[in-house]
Amino acid sequence: MEYMDEMSRRRLLQGMLALPLVTLLPISTQLLADDVANTNNPEKTHTVTLHGNQGPQRLNAELAISDEQRRHGLMDRKSLGEDAGMLFVYSRLVTGGFWMYRTHIPLDIAFIGDDGRISEIRHMQPCVSSSAQACPITQPKVSYRAALEVNAGYFAARGIRVGDCVSWPGDKGGQCQPETQS
Repeated sequence: MEYMDEMSRRRLLQGMLALPLVTLLPISTQLLADDVANTNNPEKTHTVTLHGNQGPQRLNAELAISDEQRRHGLMDRKSLGEDAGMLFVYSRLVTGGFWMYRTHIPLDIAFIGDDGRISEIRHMQPCVSSSAQACPITQPKVSYRAALEVNAGYFAARGIRVGDCVSWPGDKGGQCQPETQS
């Protein structure tokens, strides 16, 4: 009988020790799910301002800062809001290209230099291939510090062109200094 009581107490104590872990499990699972869901969450946007001849144009852009966010980009999206986009931000100048694998929306992309100015604008069509290797890569001619993807035709409709400045909150964010006349 005494042996049974000792076993029961031991199980009770083990159960009590495990209880905090069990109660934390749903919280940690939810935090992990929230983290995964926020990787490309259209509700987590920042205002990006394009400074062009028609005055400042503002749009809500998701920021792609981590490697995972940049890799996923706008893949698997069926639509993009009229004044929405995705801003890919890098900590240094880069030269890599963009592809449209599993991207269903025609897009325009502006490559933005270290000074915040648009150095190149390109148009990208969705790639219908099921093979990533079969999708063309849009390779800019210059290095860039950020790239802004928007619906196709967005820049033209708003008079945004090469040389215009793009600003966004935080970091260096395109400082939009007046162009110097030579």
